[in-house]
Amino acid sequence: MVNRVIQQFNLKVVSINEVDDSHSSTVYQCNLVNGENVFLKIPHTKLKYVRELEAYKLLKDRVSIPNMLDYWPGDDQYPGAFLLSELKGQPLTNFASLTVAYQIGVLHATMHQIQPPTTLQLTGIQDEFPNWSNFVERQFYSFAEDVKEVLDGSIYSQAIKKFESMKRQLPPSDGPSFIHMDFRPANIIVNEDKVSGVIDFESVRFGSTEIDFTKLYRDFLRFDCSLYLAYKEGYNSIRPLIDLEVVLPFYQFTDAFNSIGWCKRRGIEKNALFLKRNISILENVLL
Repeated sequence: MVNRVIQQFNLKVVSINEVDDSHSSTVYQCNLVNGENVFLKIPHTKLKYVRELEAYKLLKDRVSIPNMLDYWPGDDQYPGAFLLSELKGQPLTNFASLTVAYQIGVLHATMHQIQPPTTLQLTGIQDEFPNWSNFVERQFYSFAEDVKEVLDGSIYSQAIKKFESMKRQLPPSDGPSFIHMDFRPANIIVNEDKVSGVIDFESVRFGSTEIDFTKLYRDFLRFDCSLYLAYKEGYNSIRPLIDLEVVLPFYQFTDAFNSIGWCKRRGIEKNALFLKRNISILENVLL
């Protein structure tokens, strides 16, 4: 597969390494003969390919992202591929500075300022905002059958009741906004004290911003109050931040539930640690 894509883009490659922590695409870092580093991204499905392509068109010159150097629409065997420039730096860690946390807030809010376009027809990025509650419900129950095979029956029943109860208490949705749906440290690139940009747009939607804070909070913001405050300050400099304390409990719960279903689909053994972590989150909410 990768050789086919390299030939398609006519690349002169010195070395190639597969990138870790990419779940819905295969990603390779390529060092070229001219010393340049580029990335090959091969989505697992055609829909993910189309979403990513449309996202690059929407975000170009508005949000800091890699340059799309080329793209290939695929053939009967492969759904397509992208040739992307390198964002200098490394994925975000918990040792980031307040300056970086502030910049992440600015970046996130800038994405959320983007609304469904009136001049560009989209076929991959859906606008879920008009029926946001139904979208959240569809996502939850689409994983429910998988989760049912993993959890104890009584815990599963509690989770279903909890979802229905918490959903009724949500405030009005905030949007429509461009939402990343996987805004987490692995997808935020930082170079020393500067945020280089954000990557990975195969799950994006238009919808309510409230769902888009969950993974960043889970993996970064909750560990340091000062970073959390700096992030909020950065976000508020672009657009008003919703009351996260009101919506986070619901989305942390649904994210944990859906992640358990994801582990079942993708393989319990190879995702054992992630599964254990999300079962623990779910049980803590239920208790």
